[in-house]
Amino acid sequence: MSRLLRSLIFVPGNNPRFINKARSLNADIICLDLEDSVPEDEKSKARELIYQALDEPFNSEVYVRVNSPSSQFIDKDLRVIREGLSGIVIPKVDDEEEVVKISDAITKIEKEQKIKPYSIEMMPSIESAKGVVNAYNIAKASSRVVALVFGVFDLLHDLGVEYDENDYMPYLYSRAKVPIDARAAGVYAIDSIWQKIEDKEGLIKDARFGMRLGYKGKSIIHPSQIEPVHEIFKPSKEEIEWARKVINALDRAKEEGKGAIRLEGKMIDKVHYKRAKALLDVIDDRDQ
Repeated sequence: MSRLLRSLIFVPGNNPRFINKARSLNADIICLDLEDSVPEDEKSKARELIYQALDEPFNSEVYVRVNSPSSQFIDKDLRVIREGLSGIVIPKVDDEEEVVKISDAITKIEKEQKIKPYSIEMMPSIESAKGVVNAYNIAKASSRVVALVFGVFDLLHDLGVEYDENDYMPYLYSRAKVPIDARAAGVYAIDSIWQKIEDKEGLIKDARFGMRLGYKGKSIIHPSQIEPVHEIFKPSKEEIEWARKVINALDRAKEEGKGAIRLEGKMIDKVHYKRAKALLDVIDDRDQ
C-alpha cells in the first residue's frame, strides 16, 4: 500500500468560511463533517453546503463524515455523494452488517450519479466495545474500506471510563487492537484526535505513541496540528518502494495507450498514480 493518510482533518460542514479555508490546507484528507460538529437543526444546511462545495477543487482528497448507521440522518447524508468526493467516514460502526448496508446504498448512488463503480471509499470509525471486538470483520466487510479510524472519546463513554490524557491504560487494548486488525485486513489505521489545540508537545507525544502502535496517521481538528502530525507519520520504506513501482508501471502503461493495469495482483489507475506521486513528492521535499 502506498498512500498518504497522515492527517485527516475534520471541518464543520455547516461553516462555509471553514470549508473555503480547507480548500488550501495540506492535510492528506479534508473531512467535511455532518456529525458531531453540526447541530441537529443545521444538518440539512450542512448537506447543501458540502454538496455545493464539491463544485470546486480542494488541494487534498475530500471525505465526508456522515452520521452513524443507527441515526435518522444516514440516508440523507449519503445523498451528498457526488463526483469530486473520495469517500466517507462512518462513525460509531459496531459490526460488518452496517458496512455492507451502507456500501450497497453507495453502489446505487454511484449508478444514479454516473460515478465510477466502487470509487467511493469508506473509513469506518471504531468507537464502541462492539466495534473493537468486530474491528477485523468491519475492515473486511467491503472492498470500499481503506482504513479504520479509532475514536477514543465515544469508546470511553461506552465503557463508562473517564478520559485522562496522562493515562492510556484504560483504552490501551482497544487502541492497540484496531491497527492490528486493520493490518490483518490489508487496510490502514488512523488514530484518534488530540483535543488540546495549543498543546503541541502533547500532540507530538500522543501521535508518536500511536505511530508505534501501528497507526499510519491521525485525526486532527485544527490546521496547526497538520505539520507536527506529518513529521511523525513519515512514509515507510515499503510504501516508498510501492509508490515507485506504481509510477513506473503506469508510466509504461501510458506509453502503451493503457489506463488501468494490474500490478502485483492489484488493479491500479490514475488515482493510484496521483497518490503515489504525492507520497514521493513528500520524500523529495524532505531531502531538499
